Order: sequence, then C-alpha cells, then structure tokens
Amino acid sequence: MTKAVKESSSGCGQRDYQNCEHFINAFAFIGKKWNGLIISSLCSVKPMRFKDLANAVQACSDRVLVERLKELEQLKIVKRSVDEETGIITYTLTKKGAELKPVFDLIHDWADRWA
Repeated sequence: MTKAVKESSSGCGQRDYQNCEHFINAFAFIGKKWNGLIISSLCSVKPMRFKDLANAVQACSDRVLVERLKELEQLKIVKRSVDEETGIITYTLTKKGAELKPVFDLIHDWADRWA
C-alpha cells in the first residue's frame, strides 16, 4: 500500500469508520448524553436562552446542561453571547456547529422512518 493510500485511509477517505480517529472524536462529543439534543435544538431556532434550551431538553438537569454548554463552547460548536444592554445570555451554533445541521436533519429523517 502506498503512503498516499495509507494517509487517505487514516483520514477516512474510504469510510473506515471503525478505525477513523476523526469519526471517533466526532462521536465522542455528539454521542455524549444530551449533546445531540442540545445541538439539534440550536439547529432549529436561534438564538436560544438557557430556559429555552432547558425546556427543549427537559430530562437534563440545569447543572448538566450548563456543563454540556460549556463543553460545546470549548469545542467551538456553541457560542454564548451576553447582550450588553439587557444582560440576557443566549446560545447559538458557531459556523462549525451549524455545519452539523445537515447531519442532524438526516438523523431526524432516519429516526422518523426507523426509530
């Protein structure tokens, strides 16, 4: 196997998900409990206040929701903004996070059909 083919395989060019570090890393944060629902909620409405997210992900405690939002913010998936005049905090997806929308749309379509 040539070096170029090996590099392509390690970068998941051939869809070897089992051994793809990028795929594993993506699912480490997408698959973490509540993250998928948080990201999905932010895909459909923006910006969202904390209480709106808490209502969208009702089974998640406020403490865990705060932790997940901080983690997603560190990963540059979610952006936290504070309105200077009102002090209201809102959350939106970053460009990086917004690029997950088509993925979540496909998951929703699959779930409607099979789950």
